[in-house]
Amino acid sequence: MNILIIGSGGREHAIAWKVSQSKIVSKIYAIPGNPGISKEKKVENFEIENPSIQDYIRFAKSKNIDLTIVGPEAPLVDGIVDEFKKNNLKIFGPCKAASQLEGSKSFCKDILNSGKVLTAKHETFTDSISASKYIKKQNMPIVIKADGLAAGKGVFIVEEEETALKLINDLFTGNADGISSSVIVIEEFLKGEEASFICLVSGDSIVPLASSKDHKKLNNGDTGPNTGGMGAYSPTSLIDEKLANKVIKEIIKPTLYELKKRGIFYSGFLYAGLMIDKNKNPYVLEYNCRLGDPEAQAILMRLESDIVELFLSTVDNELEKIKILWNEYASCTVVLASEGYPGKYKKNIKIEGLEHEISGTKIFHAGTKFENGSIYTNGGRVLGVTALGVNLQVAQAKAYDRANQVSWEGKIKRHDIGEKEIRGKFIFS
Repeated sequence: MNILIIGSGGREHAIAWKVSQSKIVSKIYAIPGNPGISKEKKVENFEIENPSIQDYIRFAKSKNIDLTIVGPEAPLVDGIVDEFKKNNLKIFGPCKAASQLEGSKSFCKDILNSGKVLTAKHETFTDSISASKYIKKQNMPIVIKADGLAAGKGVFIVEEEETALKLINDLFTGNADGISSSVIVIEEFLKGEEASFICLVSGDSIVPLASSKDHKKLNNGDTGPNTGGMGAYSPTSLIDEKLANKVIKEIIKPTLYELKKRGIFYSGFLYAGLMIDKNKNPYVLEYNCRLGDPEAQAILMRLESDIVELFLSTVDNELEKIKILWNEYASCTVVLASEGYPGKYKKNIKIEGLEHEISGTKIFHAGTKFENGSIYTNGGRVLGVTALGVNLQVAQAKAYDRANQVSWEGKIKRHDIGEKEIRGKFIFS
């Protein structure tokens, strides 16, 4: 088979790495890929300047692509799956209508409300005056969300009313660090433990992946601004079998039913970002229509099954026939980022130490580029250092050992990925 992978981040590197291990795959193309992806077996990167959906379609036809895998959310929200199917090209991912679960916070909330799914109390606004009046009646802290896609940075937890009022105005006028929105969602702040529940979905068929936990905040102790994710691990005790069954029954199935009522068929990854309260009730914070990043790196390090067969079973609506196999190890991913992220940061800084090796570890590239024989930084989140261990404590130690071998001027990371799990410091522990 010939495979096309769309995307350039750590998630796409993890997918490419796993796809390259499939015996049924002969050639993999990545658009645009990254330096790490290009080093994987069977992979060739292709650069297309500002590619349109039609550019991807022409490429898929010219290279006789048997399956296209879409990594990031933007092409899904733009309708790439619909257009590929019109051209009789096989593609993995949800259609444009289904991708609104991630592409529109207000659409997502409407689905959750209709399905009576637990989520934070909220209101949607299209102007700053109404939103500001609402804020003045609420308790702080409060959560403010830009309606559309914002690369994981459109969610703000605000502690003070004055700050919230300024942020609302900035979001509507486009002055919130480049994030602009004509629609915002304001919701109550939920207390609890966050976890990621990611599954493969094809119509009514649901197959959960291994459990995982992301670390959204920039700094140790879950402080600082929200990011795209500073680290993850798998599995997590936050999601045991009982809770997983509850999530499928009370969250995933009602969501799919509500979509189905609207004539929307879901196929692909469905990612529920959960807040689990002190009574172990799971609330939906958000939905994503793709594999999480950096959860992908942690989860796929533990995957024993052929990932291409999983993709094909999903696309062909035969998920009920598969059983996913996982190794018994724990995995831990530590994200290495550029100083200043998630705000402004420098690029083009040479990275040292990538040539070292520690058994059971893997470095997934995200924001990097290759130039003059060396690897340079080219983004906010630069690398995801992932390790396997007999338990999380071992995996964590190995990941940090490998992370400390890599250096560049301005490298930052959190130092406590997985620490709450290891120390049993969850609110209901």
